[in-house]
Amino acid sequence: METLSYFLPQVWFGILALFLFLYVMLDGFDLGVGILSLTASTEERRGILMTSLSNIWDANETWLVLMGGGLFGAFPLAYGTILNALYIPILLMVFGLIFRAVAFEFREQAKRKLLWNFAFGAGSFLAALGQGFALGGVLKGIQVDQTGHFIGTTWDWLSWQTVLVALTLIQGYVLIGSTYLIWKTTGEIQDTHYKTAKIAAVTTLIGAILITIGTPIFYEYARERLFHRPLVYLFAVIPLLGVLLISLLIRSLFRKEEKVPFIWTILLFLLTFVGLAMVVFPYIIPTQITIYEAAADPSALVFMIIFIGALIPVMLFYNIYQYIVFRGKVTGGHYGE
Repeated sequence: METLSYFLPQVWFGILALFLFLYVMLDGFDLGVGILSLTASTEERRGILMTSLSNIWDANETWLVLMGGGLFGAFPLAYGTILNALYIPILLMVFGLIFRAVAFEFREQAKRKLLWNFAFGAGSFLAALGQGFALGGVLKGIQVDQTGHFIGTTWDWLSWQTVLVALTLIQGYVLIGSTYLIWKTTGEIQDTHYKTAKIAAVTTLIGAILITIGTPIFYEYARERLFHRPLVYLFAVIPLLGVLLISLLIRSLFRKEEKVPFIWTILLFLLTFVGLAMVVFPYIIPTQITIYEAAADPSALVFMIIFIGALIPVMLFYNIYQYIVFRGKVTGGHYGE
């Protein structure tokens, strides 16, 4: 039983990290396209952007639902503490997702689309902003008592560090949204998003550099982890790989390649996740609650793995299948006509 109590929380940490990465990767370009829709110069262009999402966006958000349910079941203490501490950022995200979902459906039937266009774009921005603040708030740390319950204030999550994380995440979403549109569109719209991708690549890189430098300076737990041998050598490789991937991404954009920029962007997100996981582990709430302290009973974790283990391949198959079916270019704004 002691072995299970040690091993199962690590398994669930990996499962939740997988859910979070799949959500950020898939719904990230979804939100990025939504934010970019605010800059569309004509209704026809905006229609093309929304058509590119019309057959896939619902499934992308399923991973967020699984992430929330898995956190509640596997680490109930962390779930309750995080929701209490990050109530406002999470509400921002939820309201943003609601606005964009309603706008997506209502715009299709509306004769005057201005309101729903704004609701879709603004909802995408709010959802991304809320997620950025939530991530920054967790990395910053949450004040808890000896039992692991939140004892801080409503606005503890707000600081210049979390603002930087939120803005960088938004730029990352714009980047992956732009590279997705490069893949899915042609002509002037594609050329426009080659430009937005180049700008977003630079701004995302600047934000990432500031976060990489600032994290060990302002957070003691990160400093101890980052500069402790032998991990210091491994952590030194991650920024170098990040610069290499950004260089390859920018080169592919200048070469006007279509699919490759999206792949490089996904690898950038993956590298970021690996770095964050290495900094945070074994904490579920740095540096207050470990995965072992927050974990549910081993029997509950085993029970959940049985069902989740069967569900993950089904969902992955469905996601892959829908992208294969709808793999072609979007050449007209048929959505909403």
